[in-house]
Amino acid sequence: MYFHHSEDRQMLADMLGRYLQQRYPFDIRNKISSSPEGWSRTHWAELAELGVVGALFGEEAGGFGGTGFDIAAVFEGLGKALVVEPFLGTLIAGQALAKAAGGQDALLAEVIAGTTLLAFAHEEPQSRYDLHDVETHALPNSEGWALHGCKAVVPQIEAADRILVSARIAGAPGDEAGIGLFLLDKAAAQVRGYPMVDGGRGGELVLDNTPATLVAEDGYPLIEQAIAAGIVALAWEAVAVMDVLKTATLDYLRTRKQFGVPIGKFQALQHRMATVALEIELARSAAISAADALGQDRRTRERAVSAAKYTIGRVGTLVAEEAIQMHGGIGMTWELPLSHYAKRLTMIGHQLGDEDHHLGRFIALGHA
Repeated sequence: MYFHHSEDRQMLADMLGRYLQQRYPFDIRNKISSSPEGWSRTHWAELAELGVVGALFGEEAGGFGGTGFDIAAVFEGLGKALVVEPFLGTLIAGQALAKAAGGQDALLAEVIAGTTLLAFAHEEPQSRYDLHDVETHALPNSEGWALHGCKAVVPQIEAADRILVSARIAGAPGDEAGIGLFLLDKAAAQVRGYPMVDGGRGGELVLDNTPATLVAEDGYPLIEQAIAAGIVALAWEAVAVMDVLKTATLDYLRTRKQFGVPIGKFQALQHRMATVALEIELARSAAISAADALGQDRRTRERAVSAAKYTIGRVGTLVAEEAIQMHGGIGMTWELPLSHYAKRLTMIGHQLGDEDHHLGRFIALGHA
């Protein structure tokens, strides 16, 4: 498949790249990621003003993008700078809200303007990536709905103003039917925050008779579509991280000397780097295919995103390990950006389903 960004999309990517290079250098990123908040409201507002958040949503939601390749352009740029602001949760929750019956136009306008932040809370301690496995339940009351249950490892949940939560209205864990989507104010819930291994913060969401507003009774199709968009985002973020690791490793091989010559002259290391380069291009192709399939029928879309997530998980592990091994001991030092990129790549491999989960899912969808 031939792939090339449109002129408008390339302008967005170039603008985002310039901003991050000038305003979000690696030392600033590290200060932000290790801060008590784990993100920067200033940078979030500035990126929203530049239109980066709006590019994640279609015109029907008040944005000007929303396609798989718009998401790709944004998250490839974010990956190069290891941005820790809550773009992934905003994308997934916003995509689900945009497709919900009745719409959430006013809320989405605030999100695109950067004044309201969203988080998406779906995974649970027992679910192990299974989108059907929802034990959190919702009960109607005189004021609307009350939620009971727990959501696990929600990225940047402390930063959110509103949280989109999945909860079971009917049926049993494992059923597609009966999963609703609810909006709640973060202040109404219990949040247990903690730092994440790859930077920024995450948290657990505890729901105990927590008031919420029903957004969609039949929420599973919306969840599946929104998660597919999230996987496309992660695939392109991962490709960007792999490119950074490859470039950094090549530079190191050209400058590090042993026996009086650069170690890049050693044939064994050249062969390993050739393998890394080929595998990264395979991951890029899978990411392109997933972005292209995002607007297609369900089976095509889901097989493409699972194929991409499996591929970036496998290739990401290879690239991270090779980059660290070829750098030697310095590759794991905190001062070297490489170790932070390797940690992020490892984390991406587990977000929204690891490679084993998506390989099994890809096979199952092929038999469906």
